[in-house]
Amino acid sequence: MSDLDLRVLLALERLELNLFRGRSPIDDRPRIFGGQVIAQALLAAYETVTDRVCHSLHAYFIRPGDPRIPIIYEVDRARDGASFTTRRVIAIQNGRQIFNMAASFQQPEGGVEHQDAMPQGLPGPDGFPTLAELETNYLAKQAPPRSELRGPDPFDMAAEGGRQVRRVELADPDLGCDLQRRSGRDEQLILPIGQDVAHG
Repeated sequence: MSDLDLRVLLALERLELNLFRGRSPIDDRPRIFGGQVIAQALLAAYETVTDRVCHSLHAYFIRPGDPRIPIIYEVDRARDGASFTTRRVIAIQNGRQIFNMAASFQQPEGGVEHQDAMPQGLPGPDGFPTLAELETNYLAKQAPPRSELRGPDPFDMAAEGGRQVRRVELADPDLGCDLQRRSGRDEQLILPIGQDVAHG
């Protein structure tokens, strides 16, 4: 996908009342990225829910997905209660499940909330090397040198202190990151849960 537009990547085609089709970007990855399947499955569930937000989901990857084949998402409307709604979503390729998910939605309401305080002393987004810069440096050190580690990505991520955010390494559990959408940085991405992701 050349423009790396997240909205295009996650778009679903409605085939029936509870049946949707999603597609994968055309690149050289042998398998579908799991985050894409979760996002499309959640969006399929949201297509069957009104005025509620997802507060919990459990997902299982059963088989690897083939990016050359569309994914069919079947939504089971398990329950529509007074306060909670439950959905099950199955992702199918070639007649076989590759993924399933259970999600619970509820009416927005107040309650106990917790969030860690923003760490002090972190540099702004321009103070972090981007993921692309980290990968370029990493690939240049390979023998023989490689030109690309993975396909296009709809996000650009920069990590504090040049740490590799996608590699396992021994470090403190806290990591400062800046995450931005590559295309349409001046726009806001409206999420179905009603929260705006601002770009800076």
